[in-house]
Amino acid sequence: MYAIVEINGQQFKAEAGKKLFVQHIQDAEAQQSVEFERVLLVDNDGAITVGAPVVEGAKVVCEVVSPLVKGEKVLVFHKKRRKGYRKLNGHRQQFTELAIKEVIA
Repeated sequence: MYAIVEINGQQFKAEAGKKLFVQHIQDAEAQQSVEFERVLLVDNDGAITVGAPVVEGAKVVCEVVSPLVKGEKVLVFHKKRRKGYRKLNGHRQQFTELAIKEVIA
């Protein structure tokens, strides 16, 4: 059984026992239980239920494993040839790691 759930404006496939890295959740604390009720689709062993826009009564229960995880560093390099202009900027995205406990549908 799996579900497509919307978390912070992004869609994720949620299955019990899997881990997700979602955009940073501000008020999350470690070992805290979090529920997401914007479930867009549920597949229960081949019986697919599509919401309009969400499936009524369905939710995904997760546990916060780590409230702040930094992603890989991305380097952004700008250059204009023959002008002596070079600029290097780095960015590390912040994520929250979630462990999915169960999908309720």
